[in-house]
Amino acid sequence: MIIKGLQKTTLLDFPGKVACTVFTGGCNFRCPFCHNASLVISPDFSDIISEDDFFSFLKKRSSILDGVCVSGGEPLLQKDIEDFLQKIKDIGLAVKLDTNGSFPERLNSILARGLVDYVAMDIKNSKEKYSLICGTDVDTAKISESISLLINGNIPYEFRTTVVKEFHTPQDIEDMSRWIVGAGRYFLQSFKDSGDIISDGLSAYTPEEMRSLLDIARKNIPSTELRGI
Repeated sequence: MIIKGLQKTTLLDFPGKVACTVFTGGCNFRCPFCHNASLVISPDFSDIISEDDFFSFLKKRSSILDGVCVSGGEPLLQKDIEDFLQKIKDIGLAVKLDTNGSFPERLNSILARGLVDYVAMDIKNSKEKYSLICGTDVDTAKISESISLLINGNIPYEFRTTVVKEFHTPQDIEDMSRWIVGAGRYFLQSFKDSGDIISDGLSAYTPEEMRSLLDIARKNIPSTELRGI
């Protein structure tokens, strides 16, 4: 398991829980607005946190933490991800998985084994723009399969879209919300420059503009909310 970062405490990443966030290295996408660019483009140039050190930390903090958010990069690239999640569960902590949804077979196995308690899946853009925005050829049928797994499953989940003015139009918001019709939770997240993004020159919509986009999404997903406004 390639562990590249650890946020020891977060009250935001795992809804309703005090958690830590562990970051895996590497990703199969190259989204220009990715806020963890160093984990995606140059994962070999940062230090690796050993599994032994990570689980030693978890055991010491297990009385304080409720759960672990496993993020990236893309965690499902890791071949031993299921064993890793099982070890976290064995300590008695809940698991949240962040994923881009491009590995539905692995996601299905993880869901079937009960290895996660919450899944957050990114919806990058409309089907027509997916490969463009991800910087690589994307099989949107696999994205659709992951969407279906979550909507039709019994694990709490959310879909989320980081909205960037240069890449997302009101029509894109309409198309994405129609793609995930039936979703219980959908968030439109305002783009923020973390200082570690892949491309420069990107910008966010104003709060007023984001509220207009929210109205569009709510036509198809009434429960849609804004995040980061």
